[in-house]
Amino acid sequence: MAILSQRGYARNRGVALSAVQKALKTGRISTRKDGQIDSEQADLDWTRNTTRHAPPVTGHPKEEDDVSIFGASQYTRARAVREHYHARIVRMEFEERAARLVSRDEIQVAAFNKFRQFRDHMLNIPDRVAAMVAAETDAAKCHVILANEIRRALNEFADSSG
Repeated sequence: MAILSQRGYARNRGVALSAVQKALKTGRISTRKDGQIDSEQADLDWTRNTTRHAPPVTGHPKEEDDVSIFGASQYTRARAVREHYHARIVRMEFEERAARLVSRDEIQVAAFNKFRQFRDHMLNIPDRVAAMVAAETDAAKCHVILANEIRRALNEFADSSG
């Protein structure tokens, strides 16, 4: 004879706590004076006091009549079918989204190549303007030449990144 709490009895019987509470409320099972449940007595009471209202099975019903004729067991089946299709839809959405994502490695390689190109543009500035800057005696004109070349390199980088 196992003496259990309502939660323990629900676990032991394999039902929801709310089913045990409903059985207590409707008098199908009872508790001891201390509020605990004698599991053996409660099992006997549960079986004796629980009636099934499902009509007898007389063949194969139409699919749309399943839930109304068989009640909870068919509801469980219908819910399982629903969950199966829901899982398939979620899987298709995942695969669709995954196709739109790019791997981290591909992004790193592309970024590396883009910044290498930028670095090369910047390092080529002295080679392109050295002679022009050497020929100038005015510091302001040297500044304009360097600023224009830097701006050009930055614009080329920005234009190629878009």
